[in-house]
Amino acid sequence: MDPEMDSQLKIGFIGAGNMAFGIAKGILSGSVLPVNVKVSAPSSRNLGRFQELGIAVTHSNIEVVCGSDVVFVSVKPHLVPPVLNEISQHVTDRHIIVSVAAGVTLATLEELLPENSVTIRLMPNLPCVVQEGALLFARGSHAKQEDGALLRSLLHHCGLVEEGPEAWIDIHTGLSGSGVAFVYLFAEALAEGAVKMGMPSALAHSIASQTVLGAGRLLRDSGKHPAQLRSEVCTPGGTTIYGLHTLEQGGVRASTMSAVESATDRARELGRKSAAGSRK
Repeated sequence: MDPEMDSQLKIGFIGAGNMAFGIAKGILSGSVLPVNVKVSAPSSRNLGRFQELGIAVTHSNIEVVCGSDVVFVSVKPHLVPPVLNEISQHVTDRHIIVSVAAGVTLATLEELLPENSVTIRLMPNLPCVVQEGALLFARGSHAKQEDGALLRSLLHHCGLVEEGPEAWIDIHTGLSGSGVAFVYLFAEALAEGAVKMGMPSALAHSIASQTVLGAGRLLRDSGKHPAQLRSEVCTPGGTTIYGLHTLEQGGVRASTMSAVESATDRARELGRKSAAGSRK
């Protein structure tokens, strides 16, 4: 995608939470200028950090839509129907509406918006704030391949950006949207184990975070399967295999798989509730 084209795009955000902020930071790392971005939220509580980036803020969702080409709807799932009902009459064929709401399906988006509206469902995760996110999107029935290419171009500074079928979005929510919290829990447990064995807490948490960061980068950059890297750390009769045995006894593998399953199921449940709410 032509960076010059990106720089001329008007980008809007409805909702000013962490996901919107992370995506905005990533977009501004590219060729989009702050003057071409606007954010709306009902209160001013989260708007200050956007203003620090040079982004205009407002309390009017309609103002954002009327002044934008690409609109990110970044609100809680239960707020999507009322928000889309509010802006619907202002959405035209020039708009790309990108929903970041967990569980809200493309069918629900298309039902709430004018006929033939271009919709895309996007699931980012919190590390977008530091441009190390994992983002997956699915195109609606009226979104063309070039619409997906445009979104990918806008978001590539946010981290890994992939496109897939909508069925994968809820799975991605469990794997990566919620998965970052699972990693934080593991990092916390690593540090607490070190504290138990006598290391100062601040140092233990610093080393744990660096361990997670380093392991993640090596996993991503090496292209190796996690099991291969794990085996490379283990030596016969060494410390690591003893520790791994304890983790397996505690059921860490099965618990992690079940956590992804539970989070995925919850995302699907939220989608069903949102769909039911949109029909009322």
